[in-house]
Amino acid sequence: MIILRPATPEDLGLLLYWDEQPHVIASDPDDDWEWEKELDRSPDWREQLIAELDGRPIGVIQIIDPAREETHYWGDVPANLRAIDIWIGEASDLGKGYGTQMMQLALARCFAKPAVTAVLVDPLVSNTQAHRFYERLGFRQIERRQFGDDDCFVYQFRRTDWQPVV
Repeated sequence: MIILRPATPEDLGLLLYWDEQPHVIASDPDDDWEWEKELDRSPDWREQLIAELDGRPIGVIQIIDPAREETHYWGDVPANLRAIDIWIGEASDLGKGYGTQMMQLALARCFAKPAVTAVLVDPLVSNTQAHRFYERLGFRQIERRQFGDDDCFVYQFRRTDWQPVV
């Protein structure tokens, strides 16, 4: 069973290790998550979560309020959205359904707040595996957009499409 727990400074070594894995680099080649600094911060607009399978860390999820996030990465967006970053740490854990379970838990967490109307993700245009993953979950592509040097598709999952997993 997968659970999500808050990331802590004790996770630093693991997160830095995962950041060096080829499949993680391929999905996000230019990003520096600044884990050394960010794990010590807990702004109210962000959650950084470690996914654990039977007590073993397998991945990380970040959920932000894109309208309130301090770097304004998403630009001007309406209130009551969330944006998710997700990845599996070890290549050997890919393709086993863990990402789907993690995303279902993250969506449930987002939509537990009644005001949240939709969730956004922004995979690279080149990351066709991610496109299939998000589309299988019910995300809809809404635009192609540049985020800095990154050419991305923006996908949205609306509350009205949400079916909680029982």
